Amino acid sequence: MRSANQPTPAELEILDVLWEFKKATVRDVFEEISRRRSTTYTTVLKFMQIMQEKGLVVRDEKERAHVYRPGETQRQTQKKLVGTLLEKAFRGSALSLVQHVLETKPASREDLDAIRRMIDEAEARGVSK
Repeated sequence: MRSANQPTPAELEILDVLWEFKKATVRDVFEEISRRRSTTYTTVLKFMQIMQEKGLVVRDEKERAHVYRPGETQRQTQKKLVGTLLEKAFRGSALSLVQHVLETKPASREDLDAIRRMIDEAEARGVSK
C-alpha cells in the first residue's frame, strides 16, 4: 500500500464498517456511519468511489445495488499503516515506537503479559538485524 493508497481517517471509518459487515452497499455503510455522526449519502458514496479507485475497496457490480467489500483485511491494513508510521515518525526504531505507545496509553496487565509473550516468541524465532 503506497502512501497515496493509505486510507484517510474518513476512509478508515468506512473500512471499519466493511470489516465488521464483510460486505455492504453504500446505503448500509451510510446508515451505520449516520448512527455515529452526521453525514450524507452522497458523501459516503463519493468516498467509496475514491476508495475503489485507490484499491481500498472492491465493488461487485453483479447486483442492482453495488456491493462493496474491503480490498484488504483489517490486519493487513493495520500492519501497513504501522509500518509507515514506524518509518516516518520513528526512523524505523521499534523501541521508540513502543516507548511512545506505552507512555501515551498505559497498558493493562493482560496487555503487558501478551507483549512479553510476543517478545519471547520473537526471540525464539531469532533476532533480526
